[in-house]
Amino acid sequence: MARLGVNIDHIATVRQARGGTEPDPVAAAAIAELAGADGITIHLREDRRHIQDRDLKLLRQTVKTRLNLEMAATHEMVGVAITVKPEMCTLVPEKRQELTTEGGLDVRYNLDQVKASVESLQNGGIVVSLFVDPDPDQIKAATKAGADYIEIHTGAFAEAKEWKAVDQELIKIENAVKLAQKLGLGVNAGHGLNYTNIKLISAIRGIEEYNIGHSIISRAVLVGLDKAVRDMVELVRFV
Repeated sequence: MARLGVNIDHIATVRQARGGTEPDPVAAAAIAELAGADGITIHLREDRRHIQDRDLKLLRQTVKTRLNLEMAATHEMVGVAITVKPEMCTLVPEKRQELTTEGGLDVRYNLDQVKASVESLQNGGIVVSLFVDPDPDQIKAATKAGADYIEIHTGAFAEAKEWKAVDQELIKIENAVKLAQKLGLGVNAGHGLNYTNIKLISAIRGIEEYNIGHSIISRAVLVGLDKAVRDMVELVRFV
């Protein structure tokens, strides 16, 4: 039975649009957990465009399930993570001009830097995941970097329009899961997943957790966060 990690970045995005205190990501995390979320995911970006350092510290104190911190593989972010100690850190690529994460981490090209970050985080008692495309070479590189998990970037699958393209992306993801398991890596998945396409990808066995944010928060605007999370929990766990 797969788990659901709810990404609450966009709660902070709305707050930062007005520069005030509402809505509160900490309150949103509590509601998501009460609605059945298995974990809370946040991305502390280097430019602090949504989640702030104070949010991270308060969430560390209040999250009752698991806190997954998405972050760039930099000395600054590693230092923040080791101080706060989330249960998991997911290393992701980061460009300041992007609206959202545009692809997987190039572990092969940045192997030394990624490996150093992984080692530092693990020495701090933190489980480390690498956000990668469903590319065999990147998954093998994740093993060389010493990661505990990979999170498969599902963006290409989510953006595919034709059924043939959807099927091709699902095959890539399924093969990536099998390879990761063979190499001893745990497997999570996320990016662009919603209430429709989750039904297709959840048929793939071996994915432990889906990290979903935008779709849940978008639905929450219309039906409320509690219902939005409960609906996704049901899809993730029981399809």
